[in-house]
Amino acid sequence: MTLTRSFKDTVIARIGQDTEFRDALLREGIECLLSGDVDTGKAVLRDYINATIGFERLGEVTNTPPKSLMRMFSQKGNPQARNLFAVISQLQTQSGVHLEVRAVH
Repeated sequence: MTLTRSFKDTVIARIGQDTEFRDALLREGIECLLSGDVDTGKAVLRDYINATIGFERLGEVTNTPPKSLMRMFSQKGNPQARNLFAVISQLQTQSGVHLEVRAVH
């Protein structure tokens, strides 16, 4: 059977329909970044941003040009910590999800 939509389109559609999935995707993207899997984390967050707030609006609330944000989350992007944390803060505010980091031994 041939798929009519790409996997990415399917994920983006599900983000729009399923709040639990959307929240889990945000958490997964940030967990990937924290665990050192930066490329996967950026890719997950890029899809999350595209399906939720969008780069235009995110640029407005972070005072960062949207094209700079798109570059940050591109495959070759290398975001500065200050910019990355500003984006994460806004994504949490926009979603109503507030993530915590805690030490586990």
